[in-house]
Amino acid sequence: MDANLIQKLREATDAGVMDCKRALQDAGGDFEKAKLLIGERGIVKAEKKGDRETGAGLLETYIHNGRVGVLVELRCETDFVARAEPTKELIHNLAMHIAAMNPENVETLLAQPYLRDPIQTIEQVLKQTIAKVGENMKIARFARYQV
Repeated sequence: MDANLIQKLREATDAGVMDCKRALQDAGGDFEKAKLLIGERGIVKAEKKGDRETGAGLLETYIHNGRVGVLVELRCETDFVARAEPTKELIHNLAMHIAAMNPENVETLLAQPYLRDPIQTIEQVLKQTIAKVGENMKIARFARYQV
């Protein structure tokens, strides 16, 4: 297997080296097919972690033009993951999404198309991050205020 192709796939998906190698082998060297396989496998991994306790967490605030404010609580299993960059990026993007899309509750938020990539839902983005960091995560609650 070509090491450059594995590295390229790893950069595109943030998956581990062995996951990328396996996906490329299973896809017969087809980069796009391997990318899809990694996405599907990541969702399966995330679903397996769904019952784990989320004892740590992170809060994010976002103010848009001084007129819309959001506070989001994202729960995860450990403080280490709560401080990790993928978690911080996810919660910030969630806060911006909530400010823009005004979901009614967590369930409607999870079902909404993701503002930055409407092909995916918020739930799919959450599961991808779970697969990336290797821990269960849950959007516990959020509040949105508008003047």
